[in-house]
Amino acid sequence: MAAFLVSCRLILNFYGTLLLFASVRVLSSSQHGIVQAFVSTTHTKYPQGQLMLKNVPVPRAPRISNKVHITSPSQVVLKSTSTSISNINTMNNIPTVEKESKIHPVKASITKAGMIAYIASMCVALPVTLFPAAVLHKARLISKTRKEKLSLRIGQFCSRWLMRIIPFANVQVLREIDEQGQKQNQDQEPSVWVCNHTSMLDIFILLATDKKLRGKNKRPIKIVYWKDLEKNPITGLLFRMCGFFPVEMEANGNGNANQYKKSSFKALLKGIKEAFDEGFDIGILPEGQLNPSPEKGLQPVFPGAFTLSKMSKRPIRMMGLFGLHKLWHGDERIGMTVTGREVKVRAYPFSCKFDNAEDFVESFKSVVGHFGAKGEDHPDWQKYLTGEVARTKTVPSGTTDVSLTK
Repeated sequence: MAAFLVSCRLILNFYGTLLLFASVRVLSSSQHGIVQAFVSTTHTKYPQGQLMLKNVPVPRAPRISNKVHITSPSQVVLKSTSTSISNINTMNNIPTVEKESKIHPVKASITKAGMIAYIASMCVALPVTLFPAAVLHKARLISKTRKEKLSLRIGQFCSRWLMRIIPFANVQVLREIDEQGQKQNQDQEPSVWVCNHTSMLDIFILLATDKKLRGKNKRPIKIVYWKDLEKNPITGLLFRMCGFFPVEMEANGNGNANQYKKSSFKALLKGIKEAFDEGFDIGILPEGQLNPSPEKGLQPVFPGAFTLSKMSKRPIRMMGLFGLHKLWHGDERIGMTVTGREVKVRAYPFSCKFDNAEDFVESFKSVVGHFGAKGEDHPDWQKYLTGEVARTKTVPSGTTDVSLTK
């Protein structure tokens, strides 16, 4: 296995360098080849679940005070902050999206080229590196569980090393530090992991940073995803090989409650129980869909993660993502308009067992929503995750909650 991973590393080093230069030429074209195919077959609607993920030091880009006015899906116009927004888009029923640009246009173009090279490289690397695991399982030389864990390691390996070869973003991984300055070891208690969803890059960044984010001895995560994502051959291959859980549901638009097929949901519950027994954790995105405006907070949060946690009697662990929408925005009209390259990934240390769905939703919005919008922790995040905020609300006026005084 070690020799196989070393060989993959050498191939990825060579291939990634070629792709980085080739993408500069691709960038000048309005069609991005394999990347265009990836975008066209990957939807922005997810079920109440998708989850799953080195810190690449890259010089900061100079800050400039420009705004990007997107006047159509294929046109970007840079104007100064004093320029007013034209009313032409309103007349044409095309919304105008306004974003602060924090990166020089040249740097933005280079970053976009690197991002395209990274995605194209993943589209090639994943099928090649997953093939041996598929053959071994087909020949009954490894079990289904072994195949899934090996495939997940391969996906993380490809994502992590391609990020090193093509560092298109400055990714900061945030974990708790103890008094001696050493990173705390994460416990191995089976958990339901939840995270916000800001970009089509989320899955790759979480895969790439998982080893550093959750520790070397963490339990692998199986994610819950919308079955229509299998229409994309690359993500479909990865998800099936890793044994992730597809859920059939209606594509009913952002902000609307997810409508599952009951047969699919029953299979999901059975699979989750087996996954916990096999040594996996479960990953889910409570927003259930891409968030087109993470800087304003979260999309409506659905309590599916709380339901799974309660039914499986497992605690909830939280993650947060910040800055990925500045690379690949959830709004298709903005898309790969690069306005920043600073990305933060946060894993919170506490296992949470909420008393009700309302407490979970409020805590997720306050803790993860604040991090996703600001890139920093909520001042009272520990109180939310330890349940102190919820307990305080349930204490009648004029009485004392003994649990808070211990």
